[in-house]
Amino acid sequence: MRPLNIGLTEEQRQGVTDLLNKDLSDAYLLLIKTKKYHWDVVGPQFRSLHQLWEEHYTALTESIDAIAERVRALGGYPVGTAEGFLKYASIKEDPGSLPNAFHMVENLVSDHEQVIRNLREHIDQCGDDFHDQGTADFLTGLMEQHEQMAWMLRSFIEGESIQPDGRLSAEGLKVPVNMK
Repeated sequence: MRPLNIGLTEEQRQGVTDLLNKDLSDAYLLLIKTKKYHWDVVGPQFRSLHQLWEEHYTALTESIDAIAERVRALGGYPVGTAEGFLKYASIKEDPGSLPNAFHMVENLVSDHEQVIRNLREHIDQCGDDFHDQGTADFLTGLMEQHEQMAWMLRSFIEGESIQPDGRLSAEGLKVPVNMK
């Protein structure tokens, strides 16, 4: 194979590829969890969550492909096995558990927030340690997507919610300050 001559050393490209494979693994586990919840959600929130999660897993699928292609563009190979995804991911599966809709949303918020924290760190590493501003910019776009998904999910659980026993609860509800 012809050697890459894109202004990054082999070590820099390998460092970035390692970070991207971690991000790819997190995205894949998040996709699996989002799809599982999309299939299994029940209750009064079914339709809205079912549709929201379809939007999210569609976006995650596109992101996964983009991450894998970025790895290839840098001369590396993306992780592509369940074993590899589990090895490199920072988020965890939730096997044997079927939470209610509220807890599904909470779990996904936590996972997206973990991914966002990782991406912030990886953005800095790509730029500062590996001098790959292109990948830093690419990861910034991914981070913004996860921030929007997390915001939508947080908005769902920060509002008035129906508890598993059917009661309405406004506990912890944040109300905007009157801006006069």
